[in-house]
Amino acid sequence: MADQPARARFEAQVAQGGDGDDARRLAAALRAGGAGQGELAALFVHAAVAAPERLAVIYDGATEGWLGVAPRGPMIEAHGRPAAIDPTFWGPFWDLVDDPEAGRSAGEITERTAALAGLMTPPFRTRVAETARLYPGVKEAAAAGYPSKFSLEALARCPKGSLGAEFHDLIVDNGFDLEVLDREALGLADLPAPLDYLNARILQCHDLWHILAGYQTTILHEVAISAFQMAQFGHHYSAMFLAVVTSKMALNQPEALPLFLDVILTAWTHGRQCPPLIGLDWEALWDQPAEAIRAATGVTLYASPYPADLFEQLQAA
Repeated sequence: MADQPARARFEAQVAQGGDGDDARRLAAALRAGGAGQGELAALFVHAAVAAPERLAVIYDGATEGWLGVAPRGPMIEAHGRPAAIDPTFWGPFWDLVDDPEAGRSAGEITERTAALAGLMTPPFRTRVAETARLYPGVKEAAAAGYPSKFSLEALARCPKGSLGAEFHDLIVDNGFDLEVLDREALGLADLPAPLDYLNARILQCHDLWHILAGYQTTILHEVAISAFQMAQFGHHYSAMFLAVVTSKMALNQPEALPLFLDVILTAWTHGRQCPPLIGLDWEALWDQPAEAIRAATGVTLYASPYPADLFEQLQAA
């Protein structure tokens, strides 16, 4: 747990921020065995809470510094001065970072991270929205309008071996909600476009992306798919979640940060290099096998650097 001087330094680093070159330098130094865990985590927080326009360049830079190869994704050209961070943000942030139980319940950390994202001001949400428009496929997908909800009954009628049947079984067998969180309770329809569409769509498609892009529903792969979602369209909740995860590791368990960087940055690369999924007409694809959809769209499976159930194995040992 970070003491008060360490927290003050970290908050100052978040406010100061940096760019892709800073991320590349810090990640390369860490890879070489140097220090700077807190500074790199602070850059990720900076992108989530002060400078959404820098998110892609910061993660691209970190990827090049850590993995040695920059993603071959499209350039996201966005500019803006870092926003001032409301002091009320830091209390809930530190509560989540310092809570040793956070992360044991997927539902709880999802709700707490969504609450953190909800603290952002309307002008900041507008900046997130404007930056999201620059990601491939977003404007075209959002033009379809606010998405209707999926029907579990319709999924139950899908043929065996189809994407719809696989999705249905994943939801029912695991007791998942058809949408991860309640879109009405979150007020998603009131967000500035295209965030209204994007946030509602990813709530209902998150588990579909698990299936199609090859992410299992394990602790490690929930972290990974957050990076994939963020790479696909600058997903702000995922940016906030990964800011919390990397801060927890950098400040409380620095020896574990390399593992998380391996996972986050390989999944970020995967998301940057896959074609955009946000605009797929899922209802038109229900009856097709996932493998056929991958072949038609060019989506590849995530190559996980560690066993997907690594943490479940460790908990059982």
